[in-house]
Amino acid sequence: MADERQEFWQDVRRHVVRYGGAFTPEIIERAEGSYVYTEEGRRILDFTSGQMSAILGHAHPEIVATVRRQIGTLDHLFSGMLSRPVVELSRRLADSVGKAAAGLEGSDGGPLTKVLLLTTGAESNEAAVRMAKLVTGGHEIVSFAGSWHGMTQAAAAATYSAGRKGYGPNAPGNIAIPTPNAYRPDFTTPDGGHDWQRQLDLAFALVDAQSVGSLAACLVEPILSSGGVIEPPPGYFAALRRKCRERGMLLILDEAQTGLCRTGTWYAFQRDGVVPDILTLSKTLGAGLPLAAVLTSEDIEARAHERGYLFYTTHVSDPLVAAVGNTVLDVLERDQLDVRAGVLGGRLRDGLLQIQRRHPVVGDVRGRGLLQGIELVDPHDGAAPAAGADRIGAAVTRRCLELGLHLNVVQLPGMGGTFRIAPPLTSSDEEIDRGLQMLDQAIGDVTAA
Repeated sequence: MADERQEFWQDVRRHVVRYGGAFTPEIIERAEGSYVYTEEGRRILDFTSGQMSAILGHAHPEIVATVRRQIGTLDHLFSGMLSRPVVELSRRLADSVGKAAAGLEGSDGGPLTKVLLLTTGAESNEAAVRMAKLVTGGHEIVSFAGSWHGMTQAAAAATYSAGRKGYGPNAPGNIAIPTPNAYRPDFTTPDGGHDWQRQLDLAFALVDAQSVGSLAACLVEPILSSGGVIEPPPGYFAALRRKCRERGMLLILDEAQTGLCRTGTWYAFQRDGVVPDILTLSKTLGAGLPLAAVLTSEDIEARAHERGYLFYTTHVSDPLVAAVGNTVLDVLERDQLDVRAGVLGGRLRDGLLQIQRRHPVVGDVRGRGLLQGIELVDPHDGAAPAAGADRIGAAVTRRCLELGLHLNVVQLPGMGGTFRIAPPLTSSDEEIDRGLQMLDQAIGDVTAA
């Protein structure tokens, strides 16, 4: 076995392209529920839900049954053909967004009833940006400076948290605005609070100064995950929507990680009372399989169609993953996992706050539902970043893995002291407690060394 392991890692070094961050030093053989299992039989609690995607845990029996059934009957089609799973999922997604949006400030174009089914989050953002540009006639896209929207062309151009250097010019017209971070505010009120309105006003004054008069859309995440689990304050998105309306821009919300119950509501926009013009979903929709969606209003879709909207890909409207998406909705609805995520999220937050009280190096606990984060700081200097936060974060991550817990540290320079914690919505109370216990021990072991 030792020789086989050595050969495996030799093959990794020889043949596998390194695509960002270090590989976890374990060979994973299988996964079930909230755990992944190594080739040697070691059980590791997955507090990342497989890159924040497997909201129903790994190998959920109903997902397994759907895949087995669907792949034996209808898995893939010519892109111009439609199947019942695709149309059913489109209808059900539109219905779920309609229920979530009831009574909220809606899109100018009406309710989000039109759906495009794709594969990845980057692809859904590409499709959304392409639609916004065609409908508005503009080409300029505004995003947060801490954003992550994907690694393909338009998505990468709107991503500012990483990956911009060394690849040549992006498409013209991409503009960054400050991320509203209440923990590290760059604009403050007289009492020291976060003056996000003044920050937003200045941000759009700078947008106006840079714009060539061709603003198309604002593409943002309700909670910036790769950007450090940053949640803009209540009221921010309503104000942001007003800025968009004043300029004829569409508001696109990227709910790759927050959609479908993870934050304790079906969609994160519900807290803010603002429905976007275009909504993108991915990660959570396929519960670990490659499935994404774009939702928009009938009016916007009609204008896009009239102008020849084209997003014709090999895996658009695939029946296999659409069937999986329907099963995901079945489980979320039947088991009321929005409520469950809220309850588990409260348990998780209580535990993280206890860890913060025990370990001064934990400066902040933030997030919502089952997408939360902690940030390490210098315990002697308030909210100042911890000296060597990347090093400490990496050490805590390694110690957690030794104890049997997989955590996702933000793998960006200067942000390695920020952890993203996103257990499956199907986690048990005991699994949440066990993960918290291991994290507590890991922080203690590293900071005591």
